[in-house]
Amino acid sequence: MIALQKNQVLSASIVLIPFLMMFLGTAKAQTTPMSPPIPLELFFGHEQLNFQLIVKKKFTPTSKFDLLAISVFSENWDKNNKMGNSVVIPFQINYNIGKKGFALAAGGEANSVVGFSPLVGMEHSFANRKILAITVLNYLINEAQDLKLFGLYEYKPPINETWSLYSRVQFVYNQSLAENSHNRSFLYLRAGVKKGPLGFGLGANWDQYGPNRITKDNFGVFTRWEF
Repeated sequence: MIALQKNQVLSASIVLIPFLMMFLGTAKAQTTPMSPPIPLELFFGHEQLNFQLIVKKKFTPTSKFDLLAISVFSENWDKNNKMGNSVVIPFQINYNIGKKGFALAAGGEANSVVGFSPLVGMEHSFANRKILAITVLNYLINEAQDLKLFGLYEYKPPINETWSLYSRVQFVYNQSLAENSHNRSFLYLRAGVKKGPLGFGLGANWDQYGPNRITKDNFGVFTRWEF
């Protein structure tokens, strides 16, 4: 079953990641000054390697629809330790309501551990040159009936004309409504500097898995590039 689920996620990755990169290229030409960049990040921790790509773009500058897609890959350095190894690709199409940053969402999540789940939900987002804030509440249509809260908050104040500080708080809390128990949660922290599209610094990941909240820590350095 696990091998089948991983194959399903791999198939989804083959379809979705090229689509995201193609969308990245077309959206780049439509970028407005306040449009958030598309960051690709590698985090080299003492326990694990993490990859993350986030796409948050309108289909056109005036469209009420936008795409939010996050590709996450995690792999332990210790090949005998499988806990935390995963590929997760949540994606959703948002329909923006008014001009306050609120949107209704529908999409899906491909997960190498539990398979594919459709989702519905709502989102609030805000972006300017210093701040990016995205909050998402999703209901996953699966056997566990997962309710997932996701948050990503960046602060990038300038130091001088060339360099800026970079900090990020990112979290997930996933509760199984069917079992009334904790399913998955994490807190990721980043602190560093950036120059143009390049950023780097220190990071810390705290992950928890299952109803018993099995904890996994990962500390190290990150580098990122903003398209």
